[in-house]
Amino acid sequence: MSAIETPSGKGSGDENFPVASRLIAPGLRGHVMAYYAFARAADDIADNPDLAPDDKVARLDRLGAALSGEAGAGDLPVARRLRDSLLARDVPLDHGLDLLTAFKQDAVQSRYADWDDLLGY
Repeated sequence: MSAIETPSGKGSGDENFPVASRLIAPGLRGHVMAYYAFARAADDIADNPDLAPDDKVARLDRLGAALSGEAGAGDLPVARRLRDSLLARDVPLDHGLDLLTAFKQDAVQSRYADWDDLLGY
């Protein structure tokens, strides 16, 4: 696999909500931005129309392995920054890994049979 990330070019200024608003304590903004960058990278992978679903899932799995600090996952800066941030605040890595679970589902499923299925997502 080549590069893992597939940047869309979107950034926090392109969102319809404020990312790391000035209302957030200055000491926490960097943590919020680390999570945002990780989520943005995962979303760009899951939404990339040029990647096959299996490739998307493989890239998201590698992002998760890097976040978990697994040997052989390679140094993925966006995952390393979130890992460092979460560990610095004693926040479980599951918060990033759970997000990847949702993006993997996005990569392989775009429709849901009913409201309960959608809520499960």
